[in-house]
Amino acid sequence: MTRRQTGRNVHGILLLNKPIGISSNAALQHVKRLFQARKAGHTGSLDNLATGLLPICLGEATKFSGFLLEADKYYQAEMILGVTTTTGDAEGEVLQTRPLDGINQEKIDAVIQSFIGQTQQVPPMYSALKHQGQALYKLARQGKVVERKARSVTISSLSVLNWVENRLSIDVHCSKGTYIRTLAEDIGEMLGCGAYVSALHRFGVGDYRDLFDFETLEQHAEQGLESLDNLLIPMHTALSQWPEIWLSSELAYYVRQGQAVQVSNIPTKGRVKLFAEEGGFLGIGEVLGDGRVAPRRLVNL
Repeated sequence: MTRRQTGRNVHGILLLNKPIGISSNAALQHVKRLFQARKAGHTGSLDNLATGLLPICLGEATKFSGFLLEADKYYQAEMILGVTTTTGDAEGEVLQTRPLDGINQEKIDAVIQSFIGQTQQVPPMYSALKHQGQALYKLARQGKVVERKARSVTISSLSVLNWVENRLSIDVHCSKGTYIRTLAEDIGEMLGCGAYVSALHRFGVGDYRDLFDFETLEQHAEQGLESLDNLLIPMHTALSQWPEIWLSSELAYYVRQGQAVQVSNIPTKGRVKLFAEEGGFLGIGEVLGDGRVAPRRLVNL
């Protein structure tokens, strides 16, 4: 028996300021209930300890959530030097404490600079990555450790915001798949004292910066669903760096039928955003070798 879907069709992206102490999925479900949305998904988890920007895709916008997963991320993190924990953050048990002998601003700056560029990272056991179908963090809670292959990530920029006693605050611009907990642990090891993340805030995903907290959402919800919907941004913004192609009504019709169409003055290759001159955003297209544009992922509004 097919389960009947409930909720309304609402489409767009909400830039949520996830509070500390709840999971990304719990935040998603709360947003979904407020919007009374039939379909919703988030674009990359934040740990319970972390706060900040969690883009949530509603309705047809979920078709493009994967492209936000690919986007660069921007964080501010506070590290505690001289202590390591089982999880790499404040939620874990203390493994070891070490003195901060010989650590000064010059050494910190040198270590920080050494991580800029492409680097190899071993994902932490306390992560949502899966091993034989089971999340690593579930295995870690059972006391199990499995081999994880190092992955290449890019740190575009990394700088010190503040350093007072054993608290070091950093600003990070990094590629997808970068674990800030692992970065903090690696920095701590290079300093010779160890470290863990005590606070983490994500303030940017791709071009997205503005964000709304639950209090703001609930205030708008009291005014009605239309007021809430006004907080959503268009789904095509998930593809902000892609070229745009505008189609006549006739060409848009054929694209909606799954057919490739001939369009002049377009890129020679690659994926593009498709818009209809009447009707707005259509979805994703791809430029073929013969110069035609083929539909690849269309919205159904």
